[in-house]
Amino acid sequence: MIVKDGFELVPAETRSRQDVLITWILRVAVAVVFFSVGRSKFDSTSMWVKLFDQIGFGQWFRYLTGILQIAGAALVLVPRTFLAGIGLLACTMAGAAVIWIVRFGAPGNAIIPALVLAGLIGVGIHGAHVDR
Repeated sequence: MIVKDGFELVPAETRSRQDVLITWILRVAVAVVFFSVGRSKFDSTSMWVKLFDQIGFGQWFRYLTGILQIAGAALVLVPRTFLAGIGLLACTMAGAAVIWIVRFGAPGNAIIPALVLAGLIGVGIHGAHVDR
């Protein structure tokens, strides 16, 4: 609190070192995971080739998804672009969940991208709170 003449005027919001550390650990973890997954989409021998064939949009969609995930991973590491990166990665996970439900009719398989989406939203909320 900011105190003037014995009165508490405005709550002073401070970021604890622990909040900042947790935020950076989460950012780096998200970036490493999505960079790795995005990079694997460019491997012609990966399981992604078959999966994207089954989706039916063509292999260009696999490359686009890989680019979006790598770009999102990079954006998450820059404080000014953190929320844009989280948003981009969240869109890829929302898209994955929708594809599992609509295209494949396998809502059980949509649970994993939906949980990752929820985790990204949590990391985004935490990071936005700490960055204020």
